[in-house]
Amino acid sequence: MMPSSHNKLQLSQQARAEIDHWLEKYPADKRRSAVIQALMIVQDEHGGWLTNELMDAVGDYLGLPYIAVYEVATFYSMFELEQVGRYKISVCNNISCMLCGGDEVLDHVKRRLGIKVGQTTADRRFTIKAEEECMAACTAAPMMVINGHYYEHLTADKVDAILDGLE
Repeated sequence: MMPSSHNKLQLSQQARAEIDHWLEKYPADKRRSAVIQALMIVQDEHGGWLTNELMDAVGDYLGLPYIAVYEVATFYSMFELEQVGRYKISVCNNISCMLCGGDEVLDHVKRRLGIKVGQTTADRRFTIKAEEECMAACTAAPMMVINGHYYEHLTADKVDAILDGLE
């Protein structure tokens, strides 16, 4: 479907300004290059996940077919198409982390939060997003990422302290 000027949802002024910043980096006929950043901006502004209406609003703003936006949002794992917790946790399960106790870290996180990978706590505070194949921090194994922040050399006690320290 092609963008329509009759879309019910409009992006906030702040989101449009941030997207415009990214659009300035690309030639006028390459607006599609800003889709990833536009989706990240809108996702961050709307609780960490994207609805079809939000993706349509991005398509409208960029002047792109909705499918061009949907293709990006459904391809990349950094985009959430369902409501997730405030804190998204990914635990590395590559060989370095596994050999240094990554499986135990993941098991501890699951027990501590009472959820499995792919689930969200009832209070919508935490989602265990994934077991990631590699997060490029092998020398700091085992490790996890929460909302883009790396936590390294983990133990059960460190995990507890990290989780307790989140708002």
